[in-house]
Amino acid sequence: MSSSSNLAVLLVDGYNAIGRWPELRRVRDRDGYEDARRALTEHLVNYASFQSIETHLVFDAQLRDMRATREQVTSTCFVHFTDMDCTADTYIEKFCARRRQDRTRSDRTIVATSDRAQQLTVIGYGAEWMSVEQLEADVRLTAQRASRKRKPASKRTAKGSLMHRLNPEAQAKLAAMRFGN
Repeated sequence: MSSSSNLAVLLVDGYNAIGRWPELRRVRDRDGYEDARRALTEHLVNYASFQSIETHLVFDAQLRDMRATREQVTSTCFVHFTDMDCTADTYIEKFCARRRQDRTRSDRTIVATSDRAQQLTVIGYGAEWMSVEQLEADVRLTAQRASRKRKPASKRTAKGSLMHRLNPEAQAKLAAMRFGN
């Protein structure tokens, strides 16, 4: 993302979201953390795309036996797993601190977490915050808006057209006019 962009950057505390969204808790409890992470990622990919917001989903490494990774899922959505000795909170704080030091940036930084201490810390770095519950509501609303936008404005069927509402005599006259008879 260029420094002249006004695109907002959203950082999401992944396990905080999984623990707070009822749907994701059910997936986690039924199918495990991997499926819950995948479901959250899918929700945020769609949200990031529709909202044109660069989204970084951050997970602690504590529940994975791997080194830090960063995966670009789409052009607007990234998934990060921290190193074993780094929490998601620490990663998010460092990210916010770097962005605050970069004075050429004019875009917004928003952190989605329901951790009160984390909220206060990121505000200190000049970021905005929202609860993961608010993010869930925004994701749901955005999905509804995207669904309505994909549907055609009106579905006309042959039976619903004006032509079929006319009596047979008027239909015949219009057909004759249309074909030049």
